[in-house]
Amino acid sequence: MFCSCSVEASTAGVQSQIMRSLKTVILEEAQGEGFARPDVIAGFTVAVVALPLAVAFGVASEMGAAAGLVSAIIAGTIAALMGGSRFQVSGPTGAMTVVLLPIVHKVGISGVLAAGFLAGALLVAAGLMKLGSHIHRLPVSLIEGFTAGIAIVIALQQVPLVWGLHDRGDHVFQVAWDSVTHASALVSSSSVMAVVSAAILIVLRHRWTLWPKSLIVVAFATAGTAALGLDVPTVGDLPSNLFSFSTDFLSDFSTVAVIIPPAISIAVLAALESLLSAKVADKMKGDGSVHDSDKELVGQGLANMVTPLFGGVPATAALARTAVNVHAGARTRLAAVSHSVVLALAVLLFASQVALIPIPALAGVLWATTAQMIKISELRAEANASHLDALILLMTLVLTVVLDLIVAVAVGTMLWLALRNRLTSGREPLVNDDETFGD
Repeated sequence: MFCSCSVEASTAGVQSQIMRSLKTVILEEAQGEGFARPDVIAGFTVAVVALPLAVAFGVASEMGAAAGLVSAIIAGTIAALMGGSRFQVSGPTGAMTVVLLPIVHKVGISGVLAAGFLAGALLVAAGLMKLGSHIHRLPVSLIEGFTAGIAIVIALQQVPLVWGLHDRGDHVFQVAWDSVTHASALVSSSSVMAVVSAAILIVLRHRWTLWPKSLIVVAFATAGTAALGLDVPTVGDLPSNLFSFSTDFLSDFSTVAVIIPPAISIAVLAALESLLSAKVADKMKGDGSVHDSDKELVGQGLANMVTPLFGGVPATAALARTAVNVHAGARTRLAAVSHSVVLALAVLLFASQVALIPIPALAGVLWATTAQMIKISELRAEANASHLDALILLMTLVLTVVLDLIVAVAVGTMLWLALRNRLTSGREPLVNDDETFGD
């Protein structure tokens, strides 16, 4: 599919650029008061939040916990250093699992890695072509529609993990229904753990904001599983060669035609999520910071080209983690880099504990995430804005759930372009300080 020698050469070039960027970041910090301290503290805070999410998204995509952690560490570092925002924190997200799971079923993990690599190349090309500014022109109704659709799909994807159906398919409604109807028992250790974990996180969403609630819930579930000897599936042992380099997935020419559509979906989602997150980060910081949209696309693209070489899940900027980073006092890119370093140390030092994490608890974390993604008041506002806004929202939502993200965004965008002169709302895309993508 691709020449591995050129890939290795490109990787070496990216590595050189990363080292130069890291040197620049360190020098910038050295000029400030209290060298590195605020950013290191912010990075540690984000890492505590990111650890259970990275594991959960890796498991949910069926690529494994290790793939999620690798993505958070490697993509998080590269995107931070090479991107267009000082405050972005990147890694696996819930929205991305929606795109990845069907690819895993069709072409396996190697196909996902190839699609992620190609998506990265598309993002780099988009950035070099100065397409970043155009992303922000998409209507609010389209963004809200596919965000709600993604939330529904993520929630349904967790049902087989809780009720134990291993024969997974692409039609999430059918798979979820089969999981429940064929379950040996609706009420079990797995289902109770998932529901309770989700309920706790939803109830405490706006309380104890400085506490890493997801990590605490997962830690208690892990301890309870071990103490009570509960029969629930766990993450399992992480591979000893967690960061092993491989280009084997690039050698299979038979998957080229298959991976192009999902690669486009990954690229579109990464662009949307990253640029919206960057805009929110600028607003939250409130110091006049303005991200470079095109540079952000290039940074996210490079991150997604390198991450598959180490077996990682395709990544994008994570709004929730970015928000935590800003609130924790991040000043420079060193904060996001510190987050990746802390995650790497946690994996190296606590791999045996990570292996014991119960999967139903992770499913509960993702259910809570979907509850944060669907904002009824904002959906109602868009539906009432105009008949065309309502149509775009509903169409995008349904197509995201029934078909896939790329079809939904393409149809919604074409409808908007065809009828935009009749739209009564000339508003910007959704930009708020909440967790739009619930990651």
